[in-house]
Amino acid sequence: MIEAPAGRYVGSFAYDVAEPAKSKVRRFVGIRYARADRFRAPQPVLVAEQTADREFGPVCPQRGQRYQPQSEDCLFLNIWTPAAASHQARPVMVYFHGGAYASGSVTDPVNDGTDLAAQGDVVVVTVNHRLNVLGYLYRPDRFPGSGNNGQLDLIAALQWVQRNINAFGGDPDNVTVFGQSGGGAKIATLMAMPAAKGLFHKAITMSGQQVTASGPLNAGKRSAAFLAALGEDVDPETAAVDRLMRALSATDPILGGRLYMGPVLDMRHLMRHPFWPDAAPQSSHIPMMLGNTIMESRAFYRLNKPPIADLTMDNLAERIAPQMRVDIRPDWVVSQFRNRYPEAKPLELFHRIVTAARSWRGQVEEAEARARPSAPSADRTFVYQLDFAQAKHTDDIALSFGTMINPTAEQQAMSDKMMVAFVRFARTGNPGWAPYDLASRQTMIFDENSRVEEDPRKWERQIFATVPYIQPGS
Repeated sequence: MIEAPAGRYVGSFAYDVAEPAKSKVRRFVGIRYARADRFRAPQPVLVAEQTADREFGPVCPQRGQRYQPQSEDCLFLNIWTPAAASHQARPVMVYFHGGAYASGSVTDPVNDGTDLAAQGDVVVVTVNHRLNVLGYLYRPDRFPGSGNNGQLDLIAALQWVQRNINAFGGDPDNVTVFGQSGGGAKIATLMAMPAAKGLFHKAITMSGQQVTASGPLNAGKRSAAFLAALGEDVDPETAAVDRLMRALSATDPILGGRLYMGPVLDMRHLMRHPFWPDAAPQSSHIPMMLGNTIMESRAFYRLNKPPIADLTMDNLAERIAPQMRVDIRPDWVVSQFRNRYPEAKPLELFHRIVTAARSWRGQVEEAEARARPSAPSADRTFVYQLDFAQAKHTDDIALSFGTMINPTAEQQAMSDKMMVAFVRFARTGNPGWAPYDLASRQTMIFDENSRVEEDPRKWERQIFATVPYIQPGS
């Protein structure tokens, strides 16, 4: 056991080094940052605590058993910090995991902060918080302020960082939040939440956007659907947590499919949409880097399952129609993409179309909002696109953390490039290329031949700009 470096932080913590190559970094895991009763706002922990067994804290209960152990008592964070002394406080990079707002955990080995901390000479923090019904059930009649408790958890974690990170060598005045998929969406939402103002100074969103939040009426319908599935005679405040998880199988009354719960425009904690009708002014001074992968949707579908099983050119338009999530003529879209990619097979066209319409579109909306000439953030917005190996959704996580398993030389080189850009952005607010503007739309293409391109996929952007974008779940 060692003592944490001198500072305001109270407590002593164990750290371990799994391999000799990792001896340059100290790891502190399972640090409690807050406590919370079910459906209520978190209460900060001012006296430091670490889990008794010096392991990662439990993760939020969720459907599936991938991450264990699970517990409602899940408000824990983890820290990786370079062991070497430094004359200056180091930049802090705080990571929020994906999984929409329903699942996931930073205890996944892909989120290990060792290599990023060592190579970037930064302090890495990863945060777990409440998810699904435990973090986002909207019941303002019974639980004032509910609907955004998962977001309030993240705010509590950032407040903990502000109070304590200097004791771990981090600079509380240079905090970058970064997150993939749902983690990016959580960051976009924080950029419009007054309680988050001043808690972070830069933001990176990786294939994760939140243009609009869930409206309160739709959130209320989802809560009603959940309560109906739970049972009229069951009190959600006292019900067993596994029963709450089973009730999440209710059909979403707005989107269909499984029940969605996410941030709510509750006019209490979130009083405007994050990126509509413009980018939230409270965050206009914050440098922001937005990224996507070229083939996001390759991660969403199984080859032997609908809608891509038995895919042909004849049924392609029918199959993409519900997946695009925008109201546009699917047969016309297919014809445009076939003209552009005459040699492409149906499966390639499916992924190109769905990625452009559904996954990439939100990022375009956010980047465009920040880049408008009237926006104060016009010179503080940077965009990247990961093309490497036809990258799918989530591929940029391991590359940015340096956590690939047995990487090839090409994978390692790609990871090194991305890590350099991420760390440079965290350190300076500029990743190394020109800001995104509406004249050139300069975008870093990460690939074996990384380069900056002007307005990549311009014609795809223009095709889908002909129809309004509506954030799924809002």
